[in-house]
Amino acid sequence: MLGALGQLMESEYTNPTELMGFGEVEEELLGDLKRLNPLARVKAMQKLMKKPIPSQGSRAEFEKFFVELPKHIKEQLLQGKLRLADHLIYTIKAVNGAKTIKMFESQDVKEVGLRNISNAKLPKNMALLVSGIYMLQGEAASQGVDDLKVVKFETIENVGALANGEFKLKANKKQLVSDTSNRNFVTTQFDMVPKGFYKLANPRLIHDDIDIEFEIELGTINGINANTVIYIGLAGTATIP
Repeated sequence: MLGALGQLMESEYTNPTELMGFGEVEEELLGDLKRLNPLARVKAMQKLMKKPIPSQGSRAEFEKFFVELPKHIKEQLLQGKLRLADHLIYTIKAVNGAKTIKMFESQDVKEVGLRNISNAKLPKNMALLVSGIYMLQGEAASQGVDDLKVVKFETIENVGALANGEFKLKANKKQLVSDTSNRNFVTTQFDMVPKGFYKLANPRLIHDDIDIEFEIELGTINGINANTVIYIGLAGTATIP
């Protein structure tokens, strides 16, 4: 593994000390600096003191959560075995006459066109900072798997029972978003907002290998077609190999 100075010098992040826990590496860093010749020491200090170019968007939001990352993910980010990338996890479920729709369930299996994670968990070594959420709806020709995979999704405002329902998101054994109105996903005439997208003012981090729960609660199923299907997407920045 690189020494503390090497990790700081080579890191692509604007705040690598939060990944490392600066107090834990301070002594090692000072030792590395003392061992350099005077010219190299000056160059190293200039590098360390140089103000980095700030990150943008969801990546900048993710970097603020470095201190909350599990230790094994922090270490692999520092070593370059993991990196940050745009990511979205999604799931598609039929309402099927239910007032409570669980969008992620432990028996779910990853399948293209239906969902891109298995067992309602992020894969090992992936952490996702949820910057925003998509909720869309559509009608399938039937409950058959192939028909679910070809649904054309639209926004929810024309399905009153769905638009007036609520949702909640739980992960890391904590409530991340609690009993919030689905009206946040009504984006008609919002030209600068993606269709059905709700930007979180308070992004939340989801850890790897821990259950994700996303539940939609409806006050009624009146007006909901028997083959209505819901799409949920959790969008943001994730750690990937």
